[in-house]
Amino acid sequence: MATLRLAQDPEADALLGRSPLALLIGMLLDQQVPMEWAFTGPYMITQRLGRDPDAMDIAAQDPEEFAALCSEKPAIHRYPGSMAARIQKLCGFIVEVYDGDTAVIWRDVETGGELLRRLEGLPGFGKQKAQIFLALLGKQLGVQPAGWREAAGPYGEEGAHRSVADITDVESLIRVRAYKQETKQAAKARQKTGST
Repeated sequence: MATLRLAQDPEADALLGRSPLALLIGMLLDQQVPMEWAFTGPYMITQRLGRDPDAMDIAAQDPEEFAALCSEKPAIHRYPGSMAARIQKLCGFIVEVYDGDTAVIWRDVETGGELLRRLEGLPGFGKQKAQIFLALLGKQLGVQPAGWREAAGPYGEEGAHRSVADITDVESLIRVRAYKQETKQAAKARQKTGST
């Protein structure tokens, strides 16, 4: 079982380490909220359901009841209702395509390119999110099919501090935050220059 530090909470991180679905849901939630909040979301769902997340179970939940469960305070996300629907859509896809077994997505994949295509095929996963998750699998879970670093793009680089794939402790979290801040500032500067 992998030891992850994405939620910065021992119990939430333990869930991410033992449940491939929880990790994937955390990645899905990782937008427009602090990373720790996103990766604590699966643990909150688990606590409210009373069991570890299961794709078949979540896909079969009544959508309104599941949205209410995700919206309980503290909510799993800034937009808990829409994220509840996205989680159910993702789980439904995993049931339909992978028989409800999340780890099949990356188990026995031969190339990084194939893994990237599988991840990009998931509901709610664009290219960037797929590359970050691929880098996370490679760097922290030992899922390293041929060409995985290349398929992960800049997120696969060794020694980089660009994304959740690079967070292993508080220090690396601070470095990733600093990188994201610099990237945002550079993008704003480019917009200003382009608009004058």
